[in-house]
Amino acid sequence: MFWENEFMSWNPKEFCGIYCLILPSELLWKPDLTIIEMTEKDKAPPTPYLHITANGFVESINNQVIISTCRMQVYKFPFDIQSCNISVKSVIHSDWEMDLLVFNNKSKIADLRHDFIQYEWLFVNMTVSKMKDDSTVCGQSRIVYTINMKRRSILYIINFLLPVFFFLCLDIASFLISDIGGEKLSFKVTVLLAVTVMQLILNEILPSSSDRAPLIALYCIGIFGLMMLSLVETIVVMSLRARDSQDNEADKEQSLSEDCGDKRGKVSFKNCFRDVSDVSPGVTPSELLPMAKEGSSIQLMEESQDFEKLLKTLVVLLRKEEKKPGYWTRKTKTINKVFFIFYVIAATLFLVFMFVSWNSED
Repeated sequence: MFWENEFMSWNPKEFCGIYCLILPSELLWKPDLTIIEMTEKDKAPPTPYLHITANGFVESINNQVIISTCRMQVYKFPFDIQSCNISVKSVIHSDWEMDLLVFNNKSKIADLRHDFIQYEWLFVNMTVSKMKDDSTVCGQSRIVYTINMKRRSILYIINFLLPVFFFLCLDIASFLISDIGGEKLSFKVTVLLAVTVMQLILNEILPSSSDRAPLIALYCIGIFGLMMLSLVETIVVMSLRARDSQDNEADKEQSLSEDCGDKRGKVSFKNCFRDVSDVSPGVTPSELLPMAKEGSSIQLMEESQDFEKLLKTLVVLLRKEEKKPGYWTRKTKTINKVFFIFYVIAATLFLVFMFVSWNSED
């Protein structure tokens, strides 16, 4: 701080060329300035001395550790630029008693860029302005120092944005997994749970002082919604395939029962007819014994030949049914192709929208 004390001037030639004096701060009047945004009392010890020049200017250099409040706008987190104010004003003096002048030293502001190293923030610039507060009776002015700082976003990109994007790529790659079995469904559920864990991490690192929903929250919700749609589509496809397999099994059982019933009926009827036709009215049972043995062997041979033909027919039918997909299986292939194209287009448009929103001037 600099101010002029008209009662503290002298001619250095009359006082052995003394141009500057250092006096204890309790001996002279000092401006009662305070910082509006300060939330805690300064714990650093004040400077006990003042510098006084021969033309009456008094300089007070007092280093302070300021803990202040700053309303943050995290809409573009982690690519946000914050502006925090440090407002200096008098406690009791009005403008007609003490006039505050703006001290804007560009060299000191340039040096502040190199000294401003505070964890995740980068110093951009600082502006100084004078504002008048008309809420008081006599009117008081205040000097406002606006510090613009940019967040270091590289750690958030590596630790959060890229992993969520990789989970989206894994979900797209899961379309290459076969729908037969539950591997595809379990894989998609695992990826969806991983994105849920990332949302819990986001809730811890994201500041809550914002009027609008941050873009990074929309980014997570959008990817979570896309994955949920993909999971629902997989469930629908698997249910349709299960219905198709149930229909095929029912048809196979019905065809097998019909084929076996027809063959057995034909063989039994043929054998009975042969037994009845071969017996003559004048032949005794003892004479029929060798004839019965011979007829039974012939009957077994014919039944075995009929059974082999039946097996060959069933094998051919089963191979044809295995090669020919069912109705719902053909429909699920079409559904997968259409949904994959829609999914890729929707994910691309969503990522482009997020990129444009993060780079916009709003």
